[in-house]
This record gives sequence, C-alpha cells and structure tokens, in this order.
Amino acid sequence: MGGLDTVQRLPADPAGLRISYERGALAEETAPLEPFALFADWFADAVDAGLPDPNAMVLATASAQGRPRNRTVLLKGFGGDGFRFFTNHTSRKAADLAENPWASLLFPWHPLQRQVIVTGRAERLSPEEDAAYFRTRPHGSQIGAWASRQSSVIPGRRVLEERFAALADRWPEPGDVPVPDFWGGYLVVPDAVEFWQGRPDRLHDRLRYTREEGPAGGWLRERLSP
Repeated sequence: MGGLDTVQRLPADPAGLRISYERGALAEETAPLEPFALFADWFADAVDAGLPDPNAMVLATASAQGRPRNRTVLLKGFGGDGFRFFTNHTSRKAADLAENPWASLLFPWHPLQRQVIVTGRAERLSPEEDAAYFRTRPHGSQIGAWASRQSSVIPGRRVLEERFAALADRWPEPGDVPVPDFWGGYLVVPDAVEFWQGRPDRLHDRLRYTREEGPAGGWLRERLSP
C-alpha cells in the first residue's frame, strides 16, 4: 500500500511567516460601480509590483459529466466584454468548453495579498481575432502551436522535438507561419467577478460584482463575509 501511513497535519502557519495581511483595503465607497475598472487598476498594480507572470491565471473547466479540471494559462487581453486566452482546440480544456461552456478564472496575486475570481461563459473568438493575435507571437511559439497536439499521449519528448524541427525547416524565419486551424482564442464573458483583499485577523475584504438581468446590463456590487 503506497502513500503516507499517517496524516501529515500542518500548523496554522506552515512557513512560519506570520502573515499580517496589512497591505491594503477594499471599500465599497471607493470601489468602481463595475468590475472592469477595478480589475484594470489591480492588474496594473501587479505589473508595477514586478510580480512574475502577472497575467497568469488558473482556468477551471468541467466536462459534461461535471468532472472539474484546472490549469494555469495566460491572460492575453481584457476589456468591458470579458477576458481572453488562447489555446489548442484539441486540448482537454477546449473539449470541456465544447461540452460545458461555463468556466472560472482565478488570478492569485499573493504578494499583494489579493486575488480575483471570474466566472462566466467562454465563447470562441473569431478567426480574424485569432490571426491578429497569432501574428504577435514569437516565431518559435508559432511553430510550437503546430508541433504540439496538446493533451495527446506521445511516446517521448523526442517526438515533439523532431516535429518542431521539421516544421521550423518548413517555415523558417523570417517567413510567415500560417495560423493552425485547430488553434484559437476564447472570451470568458463574466456574470460575476469577486475581488479579495487580505486584511488583519482574517477579516478579509471581499467584494462581488454580479451582472444584473435586463437590457441595462448593470452590475450589482455586494460585500461578502470573509
């Protein structure tokens, strides 16, 4: 029988850092009436703070049977319509979204004692938007998109490297690499966005924006108990 023989119980502060959560506050009186302006401010703070990969986010999807999966992907754009990322359409995440379009995004900005959770429906972007972004990628990343049949089983790394080398010979720099027909982007259109700011004594600030029904398309802003 594998695994640990006994339960490994962790202390309340396993790193011994005694985090005090005193880096900021989040008040309704100063928060915008809609979530995108606040997200833009917080994202700028993450960039200015020099956080590694500030656009890294955990994407959670679920299959038609309700089996959840999550992984880290990179945010590639955001605005009043939602949050964008790109991937291989043969990947597990794409298969999940084809069966069940609901998704969740988590931005874990721990050094700032902040996190943002976005929930909503994922929609495929247009081929024109896919191509516009693909052309901004480095040449190697463009080749890599063709070389990787994402989430498929391969016998070893050499298969991937040989495929990459063959494609690099086919489309050498500085020539153009065509956009794969199995690759593209998604727009997560949020119906809720929650902002979390760490505060002392576990009395954290949590503000949730929920999209209201109706043609006005406004947002309901609520404070949640930590």
